[in-house]
Amino acid sequence: MCGRFVRTSSIREIAEYFDVDQPSFEVQPSYNIAPTQDIIIINNRGVKQLVKCHWGFVPSWSKDFSVGYRMINARSETVAEKPSFRSAFIKQRCLVIANGFYEWQVEKKRKIPVYIHLKSGKPFGFAGLYSVWTSPEGEKICTCTILTTESNDLISSIHDRMPVIIPRDKEDLWLDPSVNDVETLKGLLNSFPSKEMELARVSDRVNSPRYNSPDNIKAV
Repeated sequence: MCGRFVRTSSIREIAEYFDVDQPSFEVQPSYNIAPTQDIIIINNRGVKQLVKCHWGFVPSWSKDFSVGYRMINARSETVAEKPSFRSAFIKQRCLVIANGFYEWQVEKKRKIPVYIHLKSGKPFGFAGLYSVWTSPEGEKICTCTILTTESNDLISSIHDRMPVIIPRDKEDLWLDPSVNDVETLKGLLNSFPSKEMELARVSDRVNSPRYNSPDNIKAV
């Protein structure tokens, strides 16, 4: 699964790297992003754009916003069949922008956080789905989920699942709203190559989402 991640790149850096117009808003780096927080995604609604979005998918037809906490992740193997996700899988795909993510390794009943990122140090996009939910007061809220798949060899000793990272040369295909072939889309939801990633144990202060510091991603 993916329950906590990191975004260190600025909006300007993200816009330049992903070739998207820079939005009017700015965000600070975050070293411990948790479910229900606002995150940054790239969607394609005729043009690629950077937008803020709530982490926790709420189907547009849902009457209960709190269901989003239970839908921070979606399994890539079943996402096309699940009633909550299947429409978004065809029409509302996105990239969730990150620079790395955490997983926890259990040793002698102790959970040890591990920080995982690309060797290049570049930002990347998790495969995501988004939905626009309308509150009883009429407020439109972007919500999203991160897709997961089987872990690669690097991560499998820590956890059997990992978030799907869309390769750079497949990002436009994933975002393209005119692409609706399920098998083509599911073919993009693979484990990212181990050789392009690295990991390190980090401070157990990461266990608290309230602890948000550059020290979170320093190896210990």
